[in-house]
Amino acid sequence: MIQRAGENIVDEPFAGCKVALFIGDALVAILRDDDRDILYPNMWDLPGGGREDRETPIETVRREVLEELGLVVPKHAFVWQRAYPAAYDLTKRVWFFVAQLPQGEEAEITFGDEGQRWALMEPATLFAQPNVIASYQSRLADWHQSKMPPAL
Repeated sequence: MIQRAGENIVDEPFAGCKVALFIGDALVAILRDDDRDILYPNMWDLPGGGREDRETPIETVRREVLEELGLVVPKHAFVWQRAYPAAYDLTKRVWFFVAQLPQGEEAEITFGDEGQRWALMEPATLFAQPNVIASYQSRLADWHQSKMPPAL
């Protein structure tokens, strides 16, 4: 069960959020714009982005998915979350979520104006890409590890 801390945080500094959004067994990935003025140009990324105003982490990630993909992700679809240090600002954290939508939901995607395109990819296919943001693979591994029963 997901801890709901990400819903209540308002004053704690955090830089933004990303979500490993599964539709069925595949991840939604976004190929970032090829603009040298942004972080990770022309790299495969996951949905998400920066915090606005006093949003909570869950509000941030839900807004970003709506803006980028036109999808409303219900709160019950989020199955895991964890905060990590922001690589570019160690005084802040970034939240990483895992959410699950049913297969077929990709038909509802309306791609926004950020990024070159989107794709559904099996996790192994996504992380085999030469231009993928690699840190998400270890974060997904953290989620998988949290689901495993403790060793006897």
